[in-house]
Amino acid sequence: MVVRFNGGAQAAHNVVAPDGRHHTFAQFGSGTFTPGVLTHLSRFMLVDPLALAAEADHLRALGVPDALDRLTVDGDALLTTPYHRAANRARESARGAARHGSCGMGVGETASYALAHDDAPRAADCLSPARLRRRLAAVRDWYRAAFPDGEDVPGADACAEAFTAFAERVRIVGPGHLPALLRAGSAVFEGAQGVLLDEWHGFHPYTTWSTTTFANAETLLAEAGASAARLGVLRAYATRHGPGPFVTEDPALTADLPDPHNGTGRWQGAFRVGHLDAVALRYALEVAGGVDGLAVTHLDVAGARPDLRVCHSYEMDGGRVGRLETGPPDLDRQAALTRRLLAARPVYAPLGDPVETIEDALGAPVVLRSHGPTSTDKRADHFRTPIDLSVR
Repeated sequence: MVVRFNGGAQAAHNVVAPDGRHHTFAQFGSGTFTPGVLTHLSRFMLVDPLALAAEADHLRALGVPDALDRLTVDGDALLTTPYHRAANRARESARGAARHGSCGMGVGETASYALAHDDAPRAADCLSPARLRRRLAAVRDWYRAAFPDGEDVPGADACAEAFTAFAERVRIVGPGHLPALLRAGSAVFEGAQGVLLDEWHGFHPYTTWSTTTFANAETLLAEAGASAARLGVLRAYATRHGPGPFVTEDPALTADLPDPHNGTGRWQGAFRVGHLDAVALRYALEVAGGVDGLAVTHLDVAGARPDLRVCHSYEMDGGRVGRLETGPPDLDRQAALTRRLLAARPVYAPLGDPVETIEDALGAPVVLRSHGPTSTDKRADHFRTPIDLSVR
């Protein structure tokens, strides 16, 4: 099974099957192409029923007719509505040139609305039509009051009807469901977004309203009396989608290394490419609490690009910096760090063997190597967990 432990419909995990089928997984677990693999959306997910239905339709067209049958949703998961999405786009548009690079899917508005309103709609509300409609109407009224010139949105009755149909199609479960699942078999806890976009540890304000470290997964595991190996995933070079600090960005690499599944988006902005950034990666590992192993992707690209480099330090604040300071949640500190990074300059060395360079720079073993988009292009190496990561 796959357990989703953060984010929402803005996630974009591209999977290419050996037979060429491609799907961008957002809310379904990335193992859904494999028959019988379950997806559980935990209480830390922000569930968008309309986007989920559209994703299920695309999977059905690819020969996966039972994705919804294999899905369970924690009743306490927040619901993202068309009103949250419209508010997200209105707020981002109002920022003009100072846009944060939102995906425009309403995730941040869903989280912020819930912080301010105890009656924010949740998945379990879909089982109580009257309460659901009342809570949806409140969100719609909030949106209209905040953005009177915002885009048109459906009425609360129409939205409630669609969300009720969602509840009739999927299993909405209580807190005891996940521990039972974990006792029954192996699980992959799948996160969304990189650590440098974390709501508290990322480069504010170019971040997501979601905890992107292992923290949510570890909370769920602790509640179930279970544990897991921690796997970090990175490319052999650096990328960023949308605005924000990117010390090793290289316009030539951006031009030469387009990503077929990550283009310029209306809301998120441009897909940007740069050289491997060991400083940023060390920071990400530290705020995430470390890893048991690393998976490195796009090694085929690195093998074909001898011009790729690695940045071991920055020229910043009048000197050389090889480590970024970490600390408890403090958005003012993170905003100050962002300003410093926007002025930083990379100090480069040749990349050499990317796996050796990454292991030396980060002090963690590379246990999964990816030389292409499909599962047949992956190679496991000395990773010992209850889940066999080797590809047969």
